[in-house]
Amino acid sequence: MSKYEPLWRYLKENKKDSCKLSYEEIKNILGFDIDHSFLTYKKESKEYGYEVGKISMKEKTVMFNKI
Repeated sequence: MSKYEPLWRYLKENKKDSCKLSYEEIKNILGFDIDHSFLTYKKESKEYGYEVGKISMKEKTVMFNKI
């Protein structure tokens, strides 16, 4: 099981076409801060019907889009 699986399940249950989450919201879902490894794991989101869109370092948000 991936350390990011709780986030992927959250997105799958969300069922929205797109979802913009702040780093803080992601931390609340996962129980830890996202780090550079997120870039490696982001491809797993496709198994749950989403892809990672824009990652904004300035706004501290991540956009997820339904595929």
